[in-house]
Amino acid sequence: MGDRKLHSPITHHLSLITYHFMEQTYINQLSAHVGEEVTLKGWLYNLRSSGKLLFPQLRDGTGVVQCVVFKKAVSEEVWEALKGLGQESALTIRGTVRADERAPGGFELDVVGAEVIQAAHDYPISPKEHGTEFLMDHRHLWLRSRRQHAILKVRHTVVKAVRDFLDADNFTLADAPVFTPAACEGTTTLFEVDYFDDQKAYLTQSGQLYNEATAAAFGKVYCFGPTFRAEKSKTRRHLTEFWMVEPEMAYATLDDVMNLCERFLANIAARVLEDRAEELKILERDTSRLEAIVPPFPRLHYDDAVKILHEGHERGEMESRFEWGGDFGAPDETYISSKYDKPVMVHRYPAAIKAFYMARDLERAELALGVDVLAPEGYGEVIGGGERATSLEFLREQIALHQLPEEAFDWYLDLRRYGSVPHAGFGMGIERCTAWMCGIEHVRETIPFPRMLYRLKP
Repeated sequence: MGDRKLHSPITHHLSLITYHFMEQTYINQLSAHVGEEVTLKGWLYNLRSSGKLLFPQLRDGTGVVQCVVFKKAVSEEVWEALKGLGQESALTIRGTVRADERAPGGFELDVVGAEVIQAAHDYPISPKEHGTEFLMDHRHLWLRSRRQHAILKVRHTVVKAVRDFLDADNFTLADAPVFTPAACEGTTTLFEVDYFDDQKAYLTQSGQLYNEATAAAFGKVYCFGPTFRAEKSKTRRHLTEFWMVEPEMAYATLDDVMNLCERFLANIAARVLEDRAEELKILERDTSRLEAIVPPFPRLHYDDAVKILHEGHERGEMESRFEWGGDFGAPDETYISSKYDKPVMVHRYPAAIKAFYMARDLERAELALGVDVLAPEGYGEVIGGGERATSLEFLREQIALHQLPEEAFDWYLDLRRYGSVPHAGFGMGIERCTAWMCGIEHVRETIPFPRMLYRLKP
C-alpha cells in the first residue's frame, strides 16, 4: 500500500508527459505525413501577412516550414495571438501537411489551430546587418539562425563520421585526462590550474602521451575531447578551447599514418556530402571541392615544400623568403596547398621544430618522421602526426634537451622499458575540419560557444 501511494502519482505524471511528447511531429518528417494532420512544436522564425492570410515560418531544430493561416480556418483568438507574435516566440501549430515544390523544404502546413507557449518581443538579432562582435555577444541567440544551424549540423556529421570510421576500423575509444601533470609539447601554451595539496596541474593540450600508453594495451586507440592552448593568437584558424580526435596505432610507421589520414579525411568529406546536402546549399559551399577529397593525396617532402616557397618568392608571389628549418606560417601553408586541388601531406620536418617524442629519419637525423596535412583553399594544417621514438635513451635525452622534468614523465618512459614497438598516430581539430567542410572563413562559427583570446562569454 505504501509503495503504491508513493509511486502512483509519479508514474501517472510521467505517462502524461510521454504521451504529450509522442504527439509531436518534426519538420524533417513531414514527407511521411502528406495529407495528414500533425502538431509541430517550435519557435517563430519569421512572419508575414497578406490581408486575411498569415504566413508564419516555424523552426523546430530539424528544419523550417512555412505555415499558411486562413483567418476563417482558425478561431478569432488564435488569429489575434498569431498576428502579433514576435520573432522567436515559442508555439505549437496544428495543421494538415501539403506538398508544395515552391515552398522551402517542399512542404507547407495548412493551419487549423495553434497555441502560444511564450510570446517574445524585440528579438535582438533582426534581419538587418549586425557586426561580428554584436553577434558573438549574442551567440546564445545567434545559434538559432539558419547559417549557424547549418554549420553546427555539419560539425555533428564530422564528429559522427570520425567516430564511425575509427570504430569500424577496430580502434578503441580510450579518452585521455583533461588535467595533466606536465606538458607534452612545451610549457609556453599551457593553462596552469591549482590542484589539491598545493600541486599544479595543466589543462591538456593533447592526449598524445596517454594514447601511446593505451595503444600498447589495445593496439589501435583514439581519444576525443576538449584541448586547450594558451596561445595569444587572434587568427581565424585558432581557438583557445577546441575539440581534437587523436588516433594512435601500435606497430605502425609514418607511412601507415599517411595512409590512415587519406582514408579518414576522404570518409569525412563523403559523409558530409551525403548527409548535409541541404546545409551545404545554405552555406553556398562549392561541393566540387569536397568531391575532390579522395585518395591518393600528394606527398611532399619538407625540402620540396621549401623549394615551392622559394620559387614563389622568386616570382614575387611570396613577400618574404622562407628559410629552411622554420615552421610554416599560415601564408606558407596557403601557398603550398594552392598548388593542389586536394589535401597535400608535407612530411619529414626538421626535428628542431617538432615535439620531443617524434622519431627521427634514419637517413637524416635532423629530420623528424612527422607529417602535416594541409587542406586546400587556405585552410592550412588540419592534421598533424607522425611516428614516435621508441628508444628509452633517446627520449631521456630529448626530455633533458627540452628542459622538461623527467619525474613528470617517469610513467611515459616505462612504455619504452616494457614492450616498446614502433607506433604512430595523429591529431585533428574538429573545428578546423568543420570550417573547411563548410567553406567558411573563421573557426569561431564551428563550435557552439567559442573561447578565444578576448572572448570568455557567453
